Amino acid sequence: MHAKADAEAIFRAAVTRVDPAPMIEGAIRIELDSGTGAGSRGGTLVISSGMEETRYDLGSIDRIFAAGMGKATARMAAGLERALGERLSGGIVAVKEGHIEKLGCIRLMESAHPVPDERSVFAASAMLDLGTALGTRLTERDLVIVLVSGGGSSILCAPVSGLTLEDKIGTTRLLLASGATINEVNCVRKHLSAVKGGRLASALAPASVLTLILSDVIGDDLDAIASGPTVPDPTTFHDALEIVKRYGIEEKLPPPVAKYLSAGAAGGLGAPVETPKPGDPVFNRTKTVLVGTNRLALAAAEAEARRRGYHSLILSSRIAGEAREIALVYLGIGKDIAASDFPVLKPACIIAGGETTVTLRGGGKGGRNQEMALAFLAALGRSPKDGSGLTFLSAGTDGNDGPTDAAGALVDLDLYRSAIAAGLDPEAALATNDSYPFFKESGGLVLTGPTNTNVCDVQIIIVR
Repeated sequence: MHAKADAEAIFRAAVTRVDPAPMIEGAIRIELDSGTGAGSRGGTLVISSGMEETRYDLGSIDRIFAAGMGKATARMAAGLERALGERLSGGIVAVKEGHIEKLGCIRLMESAHPVPDERSVFAASAMLDLGTALGTRLTERDLVIVLVSGGGSSILCAPVSGLTLEDKIGTTRLLLASGATINEVNCVRKHLSAVKGGRLASALAPASVLTLILSDVIGDDLDAIASGPTVPDPTTFHDALEIVKRYGIEEKLPPPVAKYLSAGAAGGLGAPVETPKPGDPVFNRTKTVLVGTNRLALAAAEAEARRRGYHSLILSSRIAGEAREIALVYLGIGKDIAASDFPVLKPACIIAGGETTVTLRGGGKGGRNQEMALAFLAALGRSPKDGSGLTFLSAGTDGNDGPTDAAGALVDLDLYRSAIAAGLDPEAALATNDSYPFFKESGGLVLTGPTNTNVCDVQIIIVR
C-alpha cells in the first residue's frame, strides 16, 4: 500500500462526491403535465432533497432568475443552467476570485475572500437590487433561485448605514484572529450587514425565493451558511456583543462598530433594526433546500478507502476546536490503532470532517488545515517510535486553505526526517503559525487548485 497516494485519492473522492454541478442537476427536474409538449412553459418544477420535495407550478411563474454567493456557486450555477435550460431567464452569481466556470445566461462576478474588498460591496449591491442589475423589475410571478455556499459572507459585503468597508474588514480580521468559530463570526457580521441575516430575502420581494444550499458549516445550520442571507436569523445584537466580549476584542473594534453593536443590544427608540426573525412575513414566500454536506463527502471517502483495502471508520462530520489541539487527538487515535488495532484493525483509514480554528500567535502564513498537519507532524517527531506507520492528511474541500494556494498538507515520519535533515524546524514554524512556507519547502502541500465546491474540511489518518 502507498499510504500518501491513497490518502490523496481518498480525499479527492470526497471532493468529487460534492461536485455542485451534478448535485444541482440531480436535485432539480421539470415534470410536464399530461398532454403537454416539451416546448410548453407549463409543468411543475420539482426540487428533491432526501425524502422531501419542493414543488412549483410553472404555470404561475413567468420568469426564473438565479442569484448566488459563495465559493461553489459558479459550479452550482452551471448545474442550474443545465437543469433548467431555456426556462432560466438569467441571473448573477458572485464567487471567490479564481473559482469560476463558463456560464451561459448567468453573469459571473469575482469577489474577495476571506476578507471583503470593494468587489464584495459591488457584488452585494447587485444582489440587493437584482432586478435593476438584470435590467428588469421583480414581480410576484417571478422565482429567484438563490445559490448559497460557504464564503458568501465576505464575497457579499454591504455595511449598514454608518459603517464603512474598512470597519467591516477590521472587525472580520479581529474575529478571524481571535479563534472565534465560523458561527460566531457570522453572528457578528450579520448584525453589521444590509444583506446577511435574512435581509436579502427582503430585498428580493415580491418575488418567490428558493434557496439551494451547499453547507460548509458544522451541523448545517442554515442561518450560519454564508451568514444566512435568505433565512431567518435566530441571533441577536446581544449575542453579537457577547461574542466580541468573550474573545476580548471589544476595545479593539473600530469605534463605529462597537457603538453600533452596543446600541443594537441596548434597544429602545432609534436603536438599529434587528435582523428578521423566524415567523417574519418576509419569509412567507421563501423555501430552503440543503443539497450538499460534509457528511456526503466523508461517506464517499470511506467508500474509496474500503475499495483500496482499508478497514475504515468515519469519526464525525462535526470536528471543531483549535486545529493544533485536534491534531493531537488524531495522533492519539492513530497510535492506538498502530499499537493494538483499536478501534479499527490495520490497515486502517480513519476519516473525519468539520471546521477548526486557529488563534494567531505569530505573523506566519498558512491555514487551519496546514496548521493541523504541522502540529501532527511536530508531535509525531517528538515520539517517532510508535508513529512510523502513520500518515495524516488535512485539507479543505474548496482547495484553498486560508490565504494560500494549498488545500492543506499531507505528513508522515519520512517527511519529518527529511525536513529536519534540510534544516527545517516544525516546532518553530508552529509557534509562529508559519505552516505554508514550511510545507512548501518540505514538500508536504496538498495542491488541488480551486475545486469550486465547499463543504468544510476532511481529515484522513492511514495506519499501515
